[in-house]
Amino acid sequence: MLDRRLLLLPLMLLGLAGCENSATAYKVEGSEHALMLMREQRYFWADEVEQAIVVARLPKCQRRVSIWPGSGDGPVMDVYEAGYQLWALQQGRRWYLASTEKCRVQDWADAPATPPGALVGSFRMRDGDMVFEPASGDK
Repeated sequence: MLDRRLLLLPLMLLGLAGCENSATAYKVEGSEHALMLMREQRYFWADEVEQAIVVARLPKCQRRVSIWPGSGDGPVMDVYEAGYQLWALQQGRRWYLASTEKCRVQDWADAPATPPGALVGSFRMRDGDMVFEPASGDK
């Protein structure tokens, strides 16, 4: 019986190999005020990656909201200023509004043809890792 368990261990590890479990943040004001993109691919054979946006302005706000699934290589999610403690997030054809004032994230079905404000940066894959890359001129 013990020998069979030892044989199953490599198979179980193979099942976990290639899975993505990542999170990265756009820090608005230090580590207590941020927008985060979380991604989880449960199985290496899955084409879709589950995604969630976390809005945080501690201690008043912290909420995780699931959004549409992504793929293993992205797509890129652009972050735009859209108002006071409000951001517009664009990932492919999908748009979301994220507010750290009201502590919510929602689909934006009637997004305008042009972004509502300046590009802050983008969540993207770089060398196999999800990162937040500030727009030119940002630090």
